[in-house]
Amino acid sequence: MPSGYLRAALLLGTACASVHAPATAQQEDGGDGARRLATVQVNATRRTESLQDVPIAVTALNGQELERAGVSDLRALDNLSPSFNMNSSQSESQGSTLRIRGIGTTGNNIGLESAVGVFLDDVYLSRPGVALGDLVDVEQVEILRGPQGTLFGRNTSAGALVISTKKPNLREMEGFANFTAGNFSLMNVQGGLNIPVAEDKFGVRLTGAYRKRDGYVESDYGPDTSDIDRFLLRGQALWVPTSDMSLRVIADYSETDELCCSPVVSSETGLSGPFTAATGEFFPDGAYSYVGLSPDGVDTSGQQAIDNRTSSAQAFANPVEQWGISGTLEWDLGGVEWTTIASYRDFRGDAVQDLDFVGVSAVAAPGAADGPFYDQIETTSLETRFQGSAFNDRLQWLVGAYYAEEDIEEIYTLTLGPDYSTYIGANLIPFVGTSLGPNPALVFSGGIDAEGDFGSNLYTQSAESAAIFTHNVFSVTDKLDLTVGLRWTDESKDGAFEQLAVQSNACEGVLANAASFAGTPLEGLVPVAVALTCFPFTTRADLPGAGTPGGPPTPATFSDTFKDDELIYTLKAGYAFTSDVNAYASFTHGFKTGGFNLDASAAVRGTDPRFASELVDASEIGLKSDLMDGRARLNIALFDMDIEDFQVLEFTGTQFVTFNVDKVKSTGAEVEFDVAATDNLDLKAAVTYTDARYPDDCAPATASPSVLNLCGSSLTNAPEFVGIIGGTYDRAITASGMRLFATGSVRYESERRTGTQPTVTGTNNVYETGIQDENTKVNLRVGLQAPDRRWTLELWGNNIFDEQTQNLDFNVPFRGGSFLGSVLGPDNAGTRGSFLQEPATYGVTLRTEF
Repeated sequence: MPSGYLRAALLLGTACASVHAPATAQQEDGGDGARRLATVQVNATRRTESLQDVPIAVTALNGQELERAGVSDLRALDNLSPSFNMNSSQSESQGSTLRIRGIGTTGNNIGLESAVGVFLDDVYLSRPGVALGDLVDVEQVEILRGPQGTLFGRNTSAGALVISTKKPNLREMEGFANFTAGNFSLMNVQGGLNIPVAEDKFGVRLTGAYRKRDGYVESDYGPDTSDIDRFLLRGQALWVPTSDMSLRVIADYSETDELCCSPVVSSETGLSGPFTAATGEFFPDGAYSYVGLSPDGVDTSGQQAIDNRTSSAQAFANPVEQWGISGTLEWDLGGVEWTTIASYRDFRGDAVQDLDFVGVSAVAAPGAADGPFYDQIETTSLETRFQGSAFNDRLQWLVGAYYAEEDIEEIYTLTLGPDYSTYIGANLIPFVGTSLGPNPALVFSGGIDAEGDFGSNLYTQSAESAAIFTHNVFSVTDKLDLTVGLRWTDESKDGAFEQLAVQSNACEGVLANAASFAGTPLEGLVPVAVALTCFPFTTRADLPGAGTPGGPPTPATFSDTFKDDELIYTLKAGYAFTSDVNAYASFTHGFKTGGFNLDASAAVRGTDPRFASELVDASEIGLKSDLMDGRARLNIALFDMDIEDFQVLEFTGTQFVTFNVDKVKSTGAEVEFDVAATDNLDLKAAVTYTDARYPDDCAPATASPSVLNLCGSSLTNAPEFVGIIGGTYDRAITASGMRLFATGSVRYESERRTGTQPTVTGTNNVYETGIQDENTKVNLRVGLQAPDRRWTLELWGNNIFDEQTQNLDFNVPFRGGSFLGSVLGPDNAGTRGSFLQEPATYGVTLRTEF
C-alpha cells in the first residue's frame, strides 16, 4: 500500500503528463446581447431532457458548481440543496445516513438499506458508506426528490442521487491537476489524463485523488478523530466501433484509513457527581469514585466538550477498501435504443472502535489481538433497457429488467475489559448504597468478574432482487403529456446469525444466581443486573430459554428467509402553459425492501429478526418557469408523503433494536430561484419547508413503549426550514481574458431533533442535548483564472464563522440510563453522546488544465 506522499506524487505525475487545448464554456445569448441562464440537461427519466421539461423535482449540479461550492463528497451537497442532508456517526462504512425531504434510514446496522438510492454511472450503490467517496472528475450530480422506484430501481422511497462522471474524450488529449492545502493540515491532490487512442473510436481516461487531513475532534484519552485519509483511482475505456454502438467500461479502486468517528459527551450522568442513594446515603464524589474508577473516564463534558470538540473516547479506526467494475453497452438498433449495464463491486470496512466511548477499560477496542471486526459486501447487478418512440413520436416508451445479487458477511468480535464489572456496578449504587460493597455487580454474578468475556459473532445475508419495469410518456396534445410507469420487484433474503467463539462467565453467573434473590429486597434489581452484565455482543447465544417469549434477554442464533414483492407505479401529468412555463402533478407508490436485523439482539425473547418493507404514497404538484426572457428561473414543488412501516433503529444503551413504525408523514414545499442578475453576476436562492413527523396516531396502543414514544414528534435530523442564498460574480479583468470570480453561500436551518427518541421513554422530559438549535453557516471562495483556464488560484473558507453543530445524539453504553430515573431524576439518569459536524475550514486551491 503506497504511502500518502507517494500517492500524491503518482497523481501529480499522471496529471502533468497530459496536454490538451481546453474548450471554453459559453454563456447562452438570446440574440439581443442579454445573457441567459444555461439550459440544464438531466437524465432523471433515463432520457436526456431539459430540467424545465421533466415532471420531477430535481436539482442538477455540474462539475464547476460542485468545485466552486467546495463539495468534495456527498456530505457537502446540503450546501447546494436544502432538501438533502447526510450525516455520519461512529463509522462511515455503516453509520452514514442520507435524507431527502426529512426521510432517511438511520442506524449502524448493515442489514438496513438506504431510503435514498445512490447511482454512480447508472450503477446502484447499496449502502451510503459505499457511496461516500471523493467526487472528482464529475460531469453532473442530480438530486431527485421523492420516490423514484419506477426507473431507478431499488430502495428509492425518499429520492435518488444520480452521479455521472466525465466520459473519455475521443477527439482531444486533455488533463488536469488540482492541489489544495488548508487548516487541519489538509492536503488534497487530484489529477486526470484523457487519451484518444483512436480518434472517434477508442479512448481512455484515468482519474485519481488523494486527500488527507488531521482530525478536528480531540480526545482526552486517545488520538484526534474525524480525520481524512482517502485514495481513489478510476480508469475508463470508451469504444465506439460504429455510430450506432458504444461500450464504456469503468473500473475503480479506493481506500480510506480514517479515525471515524468519536463522539463528545454532551451531557453527563448524575453517577459522576454528588447524589443521595435510595438508601439515604450521600455520595459526595459520585458512584464512580466510590467503586474505585477515578478518574471516571470523562474529563470534559457538556457545552464545553461541544464547543472545544473534545471527546473522551480512546480509539476509532475505520479503514475501508473497495473496488468495482462496470460495463455499459448502448446500441441503436434502428428506432430502438438498447442499453445494458453490468457491474460488480466488492466493499470491506474494518473497525477498531472504543465502544464504551469514554476513557475506561470497559470494552476492549477490537483489533488483531482480539479478533476480527469487519463487514464485507459483494454486489453483482445487471440491467437492460429498450426504449424508443411510436405514433409519430407521440409515445416515448421504455421497458427493461433488472437483477442483482448481494452477499453480506459481518464478523463482530468484542472483549470485555478489566473495568467492565466495576463500571456497570456503579449503576447499581444509587439503589443499594454501600450495602453490597464497592462492586455490586459481583454480588449478582456470584463473584465472577466479566474481564476477558468475549464474543465473536458472524452475521450473513444473501439477497436477490429482480424487477421488470416500463416507463412511458404520452403526448396527448402539444401541451399535455401523461406519464405512466410500472415496476414489479421481487426481493428475497436469507439471513443468519451464528457464534464463532464465546465466553460469557459473568452473564451466565448472573442468570444462574437470579433465583437466589427471589423474595429479597434485591429481587427488583435482578433484571437490571442481567441487562448490564449480559451485553449481547459478548454473551453466549442459545442459553436455556433464549429466543423464547419470557426467556432471558440473551442472544439467540437464527437462520431465516425474508421475501417480499411489490408493484411500484407512478402517474404524472405535465402541461405546458407556454414555452417557458410548465406545470405537473404526480402520484407515486414507492417501496423500500425490508430484511434482517443483523445484530446479536435481533431474536432476543422470540423477537422476529426480520423487519418489514417500507411503502410510500407520494403526491406532488410543481411549477417550472423561465422568467425575464430566460434570465431567471423559478421552480416550485409541493409534496405530501405517507409512509407505512417506516424502518427505525434505536440504540438503547446496551443493544440495537430495529422496528417498524406504522405511519410517518412528510409534507412541505420547495422553491428554487436562479437569476442572471447582470452580465457578470448569478444569484441563487432555495428554500425548503418540511414537516416530517410521526403522527399522533403513528402506532396502535399495543405497540412497544419505544414506538409509542415517537408518536407526535418530528423525524430525526429533519428541520422545518432550510434556506440557501448564494451568488457567483465572474468577469474578465484583462484584455487577454484573465478572470476574477467570487462565490458565496449562506445556509440557514431551523432547529432539528438529533436523537432517535424525542424524550426519555415513558416521560415528557426532552433530551436537552438532542436538539440542535437553529444555525447559519457561510461559505466563501474567491479565485483568479488565467485565459483558457490553464490555471486557477482560489482562496476559500467553509463555515467561516465556525458554527459548531451536531448530527446525532445517543445513549452512551453502560453509563447510566433511564432505569436510574427514579433515583437520580429522568434528566440526570444517563450519559448522552453527540457526533459533531465540521467546524470552520479554509485553504487555498490551485487548478491547472493542460
